[in-house]
Amino acid sequence: MQIPHEVTARPDTGLYNAKLGIWLFLASEVMLFGGLFSAYVFLRVGSDDGYWPHGLLNVPIGTFNTAVLIASSVTVVMAWASLKMRQWNKYKLYMGLTILAGVLFLFIKLYVEWPAKFVHFGAFIKKDKWTEYEQYLGNKHLADDGRPPRAEITGHLEAVEIAATEDAVKAFAEDHQLEVKPSEGKEGGEHTLIVEAKEEKEGVGPFTAEKLIKLPGVKPLAFEVKLDEVNADPNDPKNDRPTFWQRPLSEKVGRIKFEDISSWSAFAPKHSSYFAVYFTITGLHGAHVLAGVIVFCYFFFFGEKLYRKNPEHMANRVEVGGLFWHFVDLVWIFVFPIFYLL
Repeated sequence: MQIPHEVTARPDTGLYNAKLGIWLFLASEVMLFGGLFSAYVFLRVGSDDGYWPHGLLNVPIGTFNTAVLIASSVTVVMAWASLKMRQWNKYKLYMGLTILAGVLFLFIKLYVEWPAKFVHFGAFIKKDKWTEYEQYLGNKHLADDGRPPRAEITGHLEAVEIAATEDAVKAFAEDHQLEVKPSEGKEGGEHTLIVEAKEEKEGVGPFTAEKLIKLPGVKPLAFEVKLDEVNADPNDPKNDRPTFWQRPLSEKVGRIKFEDISSWSAFAPKHSSYFAVYFTITGLHGAHVLAGVIVFCYFFFFGEKLYRKNPEHMANRVEVGGLFWHFVDLVWIFVFPIFYLL
């Protein structure tokens, strides 16, 4: 039994079944992402001055990924057009390029961009302690220029200062490739220790530091952070606004007392509302990219049988997949400026 309007258009809508179905599905997707973008707006508008991060994402990488997705929208259209012109080999070429573009986007996102955030450190300073960290925050300079204050110190976590005995952290340090050194002074009758990575370039890492301070008998005292340039020289006008090219870490190391911190973490979802909504939206978007790649792989490797039987039906399938892919690209066109540029 042949399902009516599986290939030919319905007279009442001018659309064949699958095309009508994908438009209805995309309408629900608009409501999904629309709700998430609305949440972003409300979270940003409702955030206190200094607590909504700026310039923490890698703009060149985001720009490159944007170009990759835009190019993939072109190649998927060319793949569909090749089927309409009954040019199977050209279809395979353009569909293969589309799949490669999707895989490249996911590779950059999952293996280049996200991992760098999980090793970066950020600490929000308590408001009543801002003056003590003026050399890192530069709020007087920002106030004189009419800009909102800066509440966070960011960089690479080099070492953690703790009050504990060496026996309390010895096993943990060996398991995590850390080095424990004695520090001057005592805290509550206990020795003060400095815990740092054996390899200087690696640092301690925020997630490792979280595990360290939860050990029995360990009391965190301070963090030693190799500062981002914006905190190393906060009075430099170049640091007033985010830059397109990501600036390297400075060589300056700052010490932040644990008791002066309101919250701290890696650039993970729990860091702030900004990263919570960033990872939610980009993660969901990435899942859509993966779904599109899987569908296109099916068309690429198993579509020839349908093409030989009914080439127009195959072209319709690719068109429906292409509409979904265009929507995914369109979502990224909104994601890129609001997270990377604003």
